[in-house]
Amino acid sequence: MHPETLSFNEDQEPGDKAICDLLAQEIDRGLPEAENKVWHGHPVWFLDDNPIVGYSKQKPGVRLMFWSGADFGEPELDVLGKKFKDASVFYNEVAEVSTEDLQRWLKKARDVQWDYRNLAKRKGRLERLK
Repeated sequence: MHPETLSFNEDQEPGDKAICDLLAQEIDRGLPEAENKVWHGHPVWFLDDNPIVGYSKQKPGVRLMFWSGADFGEPELDVLGKKFKDASVFYNEVAEVSTEDLQRWLKKARDVQWDYRNLAKRKGRLERLK
């Protein structure tokens, strides 16, 4: 895990820190080949420079977001982006995190990808990679 991700987690309130630590550990376990860094202020994991999954602290809780999650067919990822293909879930307690669900979503994240890496080059038009 990237040192900036550890620092991000350390800066959270104790309950949120526990959620962030668990998410980071499970994401690293499910996507060991992914590059992790803090991007736009929060931890994100990339496959071939394409953002796949990340989390952030927001008013409703810790938001776990999958960039291509709208196409996973997972009803638990019920906060859908309006412009892109992202989908999210919010957590307020570590007990709410289902590691089984998270590992399933991470497998789908590897298999279902939209090309966010080249979004600017394509003037905001997304293309499916996988």
